Amino acid sequence: MISTLLVANRGEIACRVFRTCRELGIATVAVYSDADASALHVREADAAVRLPGAAPADTYLRGDLIVKAALAAGADAVHPGYGFLSENAEFARAVTDAGLVWIGPPPSAIEAMASKTRAKELMGGAPLDPATVTEADLPLLVKAAAGGGGRGMRVVRELPSLGAELEAARSEAASAFGDGEVFLEPYVEGGRHVEVQVLADAYGTVWALGTRDCSLQRRHQKVVEESPAPGLPADLVSSLHESAVTAARAVGYRGAGTVEFLISQAGRAHFLEMNTRLQVEHPVTEAVFGLDLVALQLRVAEGSRLPATPPQARGHAVEARLYAEDPATGWTPQTGVLRALDVRVLPTRPPLNVGGGTASPALRAGGPVDDGPGGVAAAGHDLVHAAPWLRVDAGYAAGDSIGVHYDPMIAKVIAWAPTRDAAVRLLAQALRRARVHGPVTNRALLVRSLEHPDFTGARLDTEFYERHLDALTAPAGGERYAAVAAAVADAAARPGAWRNLHSQPQAKGYGEHEVRYRRTRGGGFELVDDPGVRVVDARPDRVRLEIDGVVRPFDVTDHGDGYVHIDSPTGAHALAVRPRFTDPQDRAEPGSLLAPMPGTVVRVGDGLAAGVKVTQGQPLVWLEAMKMEHRILSPASGILTALHAVPGRQVEVGALLAVVNEATAEATQEEDTAS
Repeated sequence: MISTLLVANRGEIACRVFRTCRELGIATVAVYSDADASALHVREADAAVRLPGAAPADTYLRGDLIVKAALAAGADAVHPGYGFLSENAEFARAVTDAGLVWIGPPPSAIEAMASKTRAKELMGGAPLDPATVTEADLPLLVKAAAGGGGRGMRVVRELPSLGAELEAARSEAASAFGDGEVFLEPYVEGGRHVEVQVLADAYGTVWALGTRDCSLQRRHQKVVEESPAPGLPADLVSSLHESAVTAARAVGYRGAGTVEFLISQAGRAHFLEMNTRLQVEHPVTEAVFGLDLVALQLRVAEGSRLPATPPQARGHAVEARLYAEDPATGWTPQTGVLRALDVRVLPTRPPLNVGGGTASPALRAGGPVDDGPGGVAAAGHDLVHAAPWLRVDAGYAAGDSIGVHYDPMIAKVIAWAPTRDAAVRLLAQALRRARVHGPVTNRALLVRSLEHPDFTGARLDTEFYERHLDALTAPAGGERYAAVAAAVADAAARPGAWRNLHSQPQAKGYGEHEVRYRRTRGGGFELVDDPGVRVVDARPDRVRLEIDGVVRPFDVTDHGDGYVHIDSPTGAHALAVRPRFTDPQDRAEPGSLLAPMPGTVVRVGDGLAAGVKVTQGQPLVWLEAMKMEHRILSPASGILTALHAVPGRQVEVGALLAVVNEATAEATQEEDTAS
């Protein structure tokens, strides 16, 4: 029996595993980098061990330090989470060699499947040879052999760029997984990303737990996932299940894993990879099957048998990943203090399954559920009457700082309902009403994605964001009303006397808006420049406005950081309080390349120095932020007049990296012509 478990990971997945451990009476141990010293997963653990440093290569990718931490803390088992060392066979062996229980598949299975190249060979395919590909093979996909999550992935549409994309993918993969091996495969245009969750014990039982659709992706990283995958023919689902079970049996798999496929527009399934670990999106499978996959991982590792058949799937679940990033500016990661994170959820007890295999209440997501008469689990209960519910898996809490070193995911929000339409609607509404204050997030994009006709109509493919990103990131409406609410709330916080004179209106600026108002005899407010808008009542934290005859509430919060946050049932806004700080772009000389995000300079272009000619679109600097590499391109052809970026140096957002003088280039070209 496992008594103390160390999670060799951080953030949301560590918190997720700890939650199950608490329900099972298992003590928990966290590991943490210096950057994570006060992180949520450290605060939630029963004990924590420091890994000196901040970069993943110095901390969460140091298997030797993690094994020492487990032994020092008295742990008898290690759960790898996902990412980092979760698919590293050497780490798994080091854990077992130290006499600890490994919560995962045997190292031999990891070796067979965790390397995407060997997995393809095992499943009857083979990667492409970079030396022999031709124009006819385009487009191509470069992938990391030792990990997933979009790291080390590049789409290649022109052969001349293949070498550079391979190099960039190797660098990113080495940083994220400690292994720079990459490979090539055909890139399927307009396909659907569908996967099958498998769970196996040591006695030959392998479960195929339905399907998940993970087609909504940015930079090859999933954003919205759901189960079951909608609209798949029954024969295709059966084929996917059979392939997944065959793959697991072929390598003697044990524990939780995922077999991923790309479904072409013609309906043909292409094997992508097998992830030998728990997936980020596992909660949607837990929701529809009424299981706790982490608890089952632990029981399998302890030697327990699975029932012969899994529970029956019920209803539909959808998950959205809330990231600290700005989709409107190329998905740039954002940093800063998370001032508020509040998703106002419905009752979070999931329904139980009837029929098929069953598990004890401790193995069900969310813990025990009422099995009494009339409960959801009661035999014969109609699924239509099961109450929808929400779940939030977070890696941060209000007051935590989001830094530059790791993945920018703040939380996952999961909705379950009897039907897909109901689950999608519930999730969209929960996100719209959530209070998320601090760094810019993708929350508005998630709401618009869930409400887009292509998504509600289950017309899904991996190019969804390529087609719709401009529309999904267009400026939100209602900002003017939010500014009015902020100004009136501020005035309500500082009562002033009404004067029996037609005084000059008072003014307050938020973002691009100036709001003018007067106090009225009854203690209310009269707006000067907003016909059709009437202040119904106002408090420092809440304002109600009548807009064209409809009364709408606005919750107003000022955290004292120069921004005011306005939340309403129709959307959320964060507006800078005037006077605003000067934008770095306003201070920079023409041609300046500024860091679009905080990060670390990992390389500069070969041969670059002040005085060198560069061309428009040429990569000059590579920044690593939150485990992803971002290329800084020359904005024009010209002369590089300054290069401040130095490999290994950390930079803040707005830092000057280089200067390209376009005018100098024109003059130089004239001189060259004259000579």
